[in-house]
Amino acid sequence: MPNFCAAPNCTRKSTQSDLAFFRFPRDPERCRIWVENCRRADLEAKTSDQLNKHYRLCAKHFDPAMVCKTSPYRTVLKDTAIPTIFDLTSHLKNPHTRHRKRIKELVRKIFDLASSIDQIASKKDAAEDSTTTNEDEPQLSMEEKAFREYLRSLFEAVVMLGKQSIPLMPLKASETELKPNNFQALLDYRMNAGDEALKKRFEATAVNSEYLSVTQQSQLLDICENTVREEMLMEVRESRFFSLVTGDLVEFANEKHLPLFLRFVNQQNVLREEFLDFVPFDGDEPALVERLEAQLTDRWGLSMEDCRGQAHKATGISTTKMKAVAVLLMEKYPLALHMPCSHMALNIHLANSLPFPNVQVVMETLRRIGAFFQAQSTQDELEKAISTHYQKNEEKGAALKQACIPGWTEQHNVFDVLLDMLPPLLLCMDNIRDNEEGKFAASVVADGYSIAETLADFEIVVTIVILKNVLTFTRAFGRNLQGETLDVFFAANSLTAVLHSLNEVNDNIDVYHEFWYEEAVSVATMIEIPVKVPRLFLRKQRAADVGEIQAEPYFKEYVTMPVIHGIMQEVEDMFSETNLKALKCLSLVPAVMGQMKFNTTEENYADVYRNDLPNPDTLPAELHCWRIKWKHRGKEVRLPTTIHETLQLPDVKFFPNVNSFLKVLSTLPVLKLEDSKSDTASGRLQAYLDSMPPHQWNKSLAMLNVNTHVKHDLDVMVDKYCRLSYCIWSDE
Repeated sequence: MPNFCAAPNCTRKSTQSDLAFFRFPRDPERCRIWVENCRRADLEAKTSDQLNKHYRLCAKHFDPAMVCKTSPYRTVLKDTAIPTIFDLTSHLKNPHTRHRKRIKELVRKIFDLASSIDQIASKKDAAEDSTTTNEDEPQLSMEEKAFREYLRSLFEAVVMLGKQSIPLMPLKASETELKPNNFQALLDYRMNAGDEALKKRFEATAVNSEYLSVTQQSQLLDICENTVREEMLMEVRESRFFSLVTGDLVEFANEKHLPLFLRFVNQQNVLREEFLDFVPFDGDEPALVERLEAQLTDRWGLSMEDCRGQAHKATGISTTKMKAVAVLLMEKYPLALHMPCSHMALNIHLANSLPFPNVQVVMETLRRIGAFFQAQSTQDELEKAISTHYQKNEEKGAALKQACIPGWTEQHNVFDVLLDMLPPLLLCMDNIRDNEEGKFAASVVADGYSIAETLADFEIVVTIVILKNVLTFTRAFGRNLQGETLDVFFAANSLTAVLHSLNEVNDNIDVYHEFWYEEAVSVATMIEIPVKVPRLFLRKQRAADVGEIQAEPYFKEYVTMPVIHGIMQEVEDMFSETNLKALKCLSLVPAVMGQMKFNTTEENYADVYRNDLPNPDTLPAELHCWRIKWKHRGKEVRLPTTIHETLQLPDVKFFPNVNSFLKVLSTLPVLKLEDSKSDTASGRLQAYLDSMPPHQWNKSLAMLNVNTHVKHDLDVMVDKYCRLSYCIWSDE
C-alpha cells in the first residue's frame, strides 16, 4: 500500500518516486513539534502512537543534512530531525474566486507549458539528487575504493564461515604452527580464485605470516553480528509489542550465558521468534534483571513497557533463579506475563521447575539418555534390548520401539515411556558395558555405565513413578497448550478441572501414595534393585541419634508430598487469573467463535490489553460487528482457525481493535509458532552447539549461523568498520 505525505499541499506518494517517507516519531514532544510545523490542526488531537502508525512525511520537508542514506537501499533520519520545509500558500490559489477568468488563462498556459515544466523539474530533481549524493557520499579516491572492496571480501568470508558453522581458528591450538586458521585459508582460496582486492592487499605479505590479527578478526565478527541483529531489531521496533524468551545456559570461556530470543509479529503479520544475543548469567536475580533491562532498552532501543510475555526454558540449578527473575520482571512490568514456552512440553517444564535434588537428577539423566541414543549404534542396541526383554509380548515391544524415537525424552508422556523402558534400558547399558564385540568407544561405555548406576537406585525409581502418576493429570492439558488455537482456548477453560484433580490427590495423599509406592516396589523387584531408604538420609538419622524410618513413610514425606505440592503451585503460578484472561481472548479467532456458536464474551477479558488498543472505547461495538461478520458469512466462506490466518485477511484492517488485539495475543510465548514443524531459532542454535566441540563455540559465529535467513548488507558492514577502525587500518 502506498504511503502518502501528510504535509499540507504535498501530493507526493511512495509509488510515484524513490523518495523516502518517514513516520511521525513516537516521542510525544518531538511528535508535537512535527504537527505544529505541519500546520495541520486536524492532527493535533491525535496521539503520538496514532500518528506514528498512520501518518508519514516525505523527505522533501526536511533539511538534506537531516537525512542520512545508510546504504543504497535505506534512508533514515537523524534522531533530532525536525521538518521545516513546507508550502503553506498554494492552497490560497482557489479557482472559485472573483479572479476566475484570469486563473483560467493561467491554467491554460500551465497546461500548454506542462511538458516544458516536467522537463525542467526532472532536470532540477536530478541536479538536487546529484548534489545530495555528492554531499552525503563524497567521492572516494581510488585507494579508498580499493580499501572498501577489500573489506567487502573480508566480510563475505566471515559471513560464509558463520553460515557454515566453520570456526575461524583450527581445531587444536597446537596446530597453529602447522597450518593457517580457517579464515586465512579461505582468504588464500579467494585470492587463488581471482579476488583482486585481496591480492593487492596481501601480495607483499610473507607466505607464513598472519593476514589478520585475532583483534582484527574479532572486530569483523562483532560488526557482522551487530549488523544482523540490527536488521531484526528494526522489525521488532516497527511491530512494537514483543515477548522475551530465554533458553538453556551456554558456556563460553568458562562463563555461563543465557540465550535471548524475542517473539513478535512483523509488518507482514507473520509471527517470528528470533535469536538476538547471549546475556551473562553471573550475579544474583536483581542483577540479572537489571542486565536484561539494560540490554533491551539501553542497547536495543526497545521499551519493556511493550513486553507482553516471558518464558524461560531453564533446567537444573538455573530453574530457581529464572523463576525469581520472572517474578521480579512481572512486579515491574505486570503485562510481561510469565508463561510456559511453546518449545517445551508442559510436563517437562513442571518437572524442571521442582527444586528437589532427586527430581533434578531424574531430569538430568533424561537429558543424558536423549544425547546418548542420538548415535545409531546405541539406538540399535536399545531396540535389540527391547526385543529381548519383551520377547513374550511382541506387541508391547513394538509399541515401545515406536515410542522411543529421537526426541522421546522431551515428550508429554516421557515418564510413562521411561518407566516401561527401564528394564530394557538397563539391559542395554549392561550390554554396552560388556562391549563383547568392541564396537563401542571407551567414552560411550563410561557414559552408559554412569547412566545405569543412576537409574539402578530405588529413590530414582520412586521419583519416576511419582512424576509419572502426578503428571498424568496435566498431560492432556499440556498437549492442548501445544495444539491449535482452538485446543489452547479449551485448555484455558479446563484448568479448573486440572486443579480440582490435583487437589483431590492432595486431599487423599495416603491412598494415592500407597498405590504408587507399591508400583515402585514392583518395578524395582523386576529389575533387582533393593528397596531401601537413601544412604545419605540414614547417615544423617544415625548422626542425630533418631530412630530409623521405614521406606514407605520416608518416600511419602520426602518425594510424594513435595512433588504434588510443587506441581500444584507451579500450575497456579503459570496460569494466573491474568494469564487465563489473555488465553480466553483467543475466542477472537473466527473458528473458536464458531465452535462457541458465536456466543463469546471477549469484553470480559479485554481489560488486560485495553491500553494496547487504538480505540478502546469502540471495542464493544467493533466486537459485535466482528461476530456478525462471521456469523452471517456465506456458506462457501471457511472460518480462519489460527491467529496468523486471521491476521492475513484483507478486511481485518477495518477492525483496528481486533487487529491490534490479535497481534498482541500472538506474541504470547505459550502459543506455538506457525512454522514450529520446521526449524526454529532455538532449534538452529542447538544444532550449532551440537555441530562443534564446546571450546570452539563463538557467540558472534553462533549469531550468524542461527540467523542465516536475515538479509545482511555488506556495504553497511563496511561503513561501520570504516567508522570504528579506519585509523588502525590506515596505519598498516
